[in-house]
Amino acid sequence: MPKLQRAPERMVQSPVTDSRRWESFRPRDGDIVVATFPKCGTTWTQRIVDMLVFQSPDVRPFGDISPWLDATIFNPIEDDLATLEAQTHRRYIKSHLPFDALPVWDTVKYIHVGRDGRDARLSWQNHEQGFTPEARGRIAAQAMALAAERGAAPSGPPSAPPTDHRAYLLQWFDELEAALDDPERAAAAYFGFEASYWRERRRPNLLLVHYNDLKQDLAGEMRRISDFLEIATPEALMPALVEAARFESMKQNGDALFPKLKMSFDRGADRFINQGRSGRWRECLTPEDVARYEAIARRAASPGLARWLEGGRRAAGDPVALPD
Repeated sequence: MPKLQRAPERMVQSPVTDSRRWESFRPRDGDIVVATFPKCGTTWTQRIVDMLVFQSPDVRPFGDISPWLDATIFNPIEDDLATLEAQTHRRYIKSHLPFDALPVWDTVKYIHVGRDGRDARLSWQNHEQGFTPEARGRIAAQAMALAAERGAAPSGPPSAPPTDHRAYLLQWFDELEAALDDPERAAAAYFGFEASYWRERRRPNLLLVHYNDLKQDLAGEMRRISDFLEIATPEALMPALVEAARFESMKQNGDALFPKLKMSFDRGADRFINQGRSGRWRECLTPEDVARYEAIARRAASPGLARWLEGGRRAAGDPVALPD
């Protein structure tokens, strides 16, 4: 029976998430939580974990099997909990919460995936542009409900974000700079989110994975994840799992992997599984823009965290061994 090592240290709410949804979750020994900042390789890692758990490259609608437990815009919490309670296989659950907003149990495994924030932001631009009117409506309704719960007057819909990649990134830089001197906003922003995992990176039941490392050595990182999960994946099986986890394979099988995405995105899985590239920001930012971002990173993150977020384990070193 899992023992609680650390209770959530803060509550997190947004128009799409509510950390209180974890309060009724009943953990089991061996549960797996895949927890990331949005657009940092969450779905990719869920697919990898799915294949390791089932020891099979078969296409499964793992989005239904692995609910995003803190999400408020899809299923009632009772439905997600019922789905998990009915499962007899080893369970794996998605989260977009910072680590200090999650409960930590001793026999539950946590996998966090990092990515250069500029790449994650460009991926979010595509994500945001692809929402169907129905999805936008669900998010707006949750935003109004959250405002009412806090006793605030509901605001109107946000202005349309820039469609130009550079302008979109620069707008995000503005937000990051504005958060630097506001502890509450800083904790919710990208670097604050990542710092919540970095601070606890030496926990034996937390594994930090990086998007760049998955791109550069998918087989090696999948073996690393398998070993962390204490799953004895046969060497003869691993090549088939790796092939099924490649971006091209997931893109090709997108509709079967995510049959419900057409309810939220204009092109369904084709929009959701977009390009899978690293370094796209280099194509649109000037040297001055890059220097500005690096200055933000120096203020918002420790040197070790900043290096790891930009380059991953192969470039920066093992997070567990890196000093702050």
